[in-house]
Amino acid sequence: MQLRYNFRLYPTAGQRQSLAQAFGCARVVFNDALAARQQAYQDGRLVTDAELSKQLTESKKTPERAWLGGVSAVVLQQALADLNTAYRNFFGSLTGTRKGPKIAAPRFRSRRDNRQAIRFTRNARFAVTAGEKLRLPKIGDVTVAWSRRLPSDPSSVTVVKDAAGRYFASFVVEVETPPLPDVDAEVGIDLGLTSFAVLSDGRVIDNPRLFRRAERKLRKAQQALSRKQKGSSNRGKARIRVARAHAKVADQRRDFAHKLSTTIVRDNQAVYVEDLCVRGLARTRLAKSVHDVGWSMFTRLLEEKASRFGRYFDKIDRFFPSSQLCSVCGVIDGKKPLSVRSWTCRCGVTHDRDINAARNVLAAGQVERLNACGVRVSPGLVPAPRREAGTRRERQTVLDGVPVQ
Repeated sequence: MQLRYNFRLYPTAGQRQSLAQAFGCARVVFNDALAARQQAYQDGRLVTDAELSKQLTESKKTPERAWLGGVSAVVLQQALADLNTAYRNFFGSLTGTRKGPKIAAPRFRSRRDNRQAIRFTRNARFAVTAGEKLRLPKIGDVTVAWSRRLPSDPSSVTVVKDAAGRYFASFVVEVETPPLPDVDAEVGIDLGLTSFAVLSDGRVIDNPRLFRRAERKLRKAQQALSRKQKGSSNRGKARIRVARAHAKVADQRRDFAHKLSTTIVRDNQAVYVEDLCVRGLARTRLAKSVHDVGWSMFTRLLEEKASRFGRYFDKIDRFFPSSQLCSVCGVIDGKKPLSVRSWTCRCGVTHDRDINAARNVLAAGQVERLNACGVRVSPGLVPAPRREAGTRRERQTVLDGVPVQ
């Protein structure tokens, strides 16, 4: 399994200038190749990757592009590879062979983009020196803030400059992760805004509201930016302050999601969550809170870590009435407004809305995990096709401990 290890870089002033030159050269090569492909499409012909590579070699011999020789040739070739990948994803999205949201056609890169990146492969002969620095061709030995050791020799490294002016090195390494020891616990998760998550065992994870807490500081920084004259150096400094404030919130949200997902995957053999339509919720009046909570990132990390450590993960149908169903008797009590946080079923049991929903998610996930013979599906296998889970009979048989026939 290939994983990425990210570390903070602290280049010197000269190295920052060399990196800026490399970013610019990679951007120009990408844009030239994109223009060539668009022109070829208009002319009704096809440009191959070999032709683009040959055009790059010839352009370095011209006075207009002679400065491309000042950076590593691997960086330029990887820019062409990025364009090829972008077109492959675009065409795969058009034909339906690529899953996920629709991908737009590649666009020209700008020097004003929030993120600049270059990639070095093993052909570039980058290395980690004996002094624990990252040696990059035609850039030098860059100081790295190592937080941990690399488990193996990296196959490539990507140097990234973000909107806040920070530099990072992203190493791609091959890792063999043994599965975690089996445990008996399974958990259903009900995601929300008042509480970030409520687990079927009764635990409640508070919503950190990271953006809301930093909103005043962000507003002040944005106001200071709007008062600066365009093109001035003070405006550039104010822009960096705004970017750093947003980067801090993003880092805190990512750290929170990583720690919580690791804890849940480590303590449970199977994890079940609702398949929320985040894009639809982000178009409502709750958009700011939905973006702040970061459901998509959290569920993605749960799925990735469950696959990595040999756990079972599944998403429950978003139309499953987890908040309407009694987790004890299986009776559907009807829709309830969000203001109703607890309710009493006709069987006499009083439910907390979120805990009851989490228990229903757990029961529905356990039903879907059963195969035709009533046996649990292993974590490494594809889950059984979704049936009409959620009927009263299926729910009650799972709660009673009897497999569905």
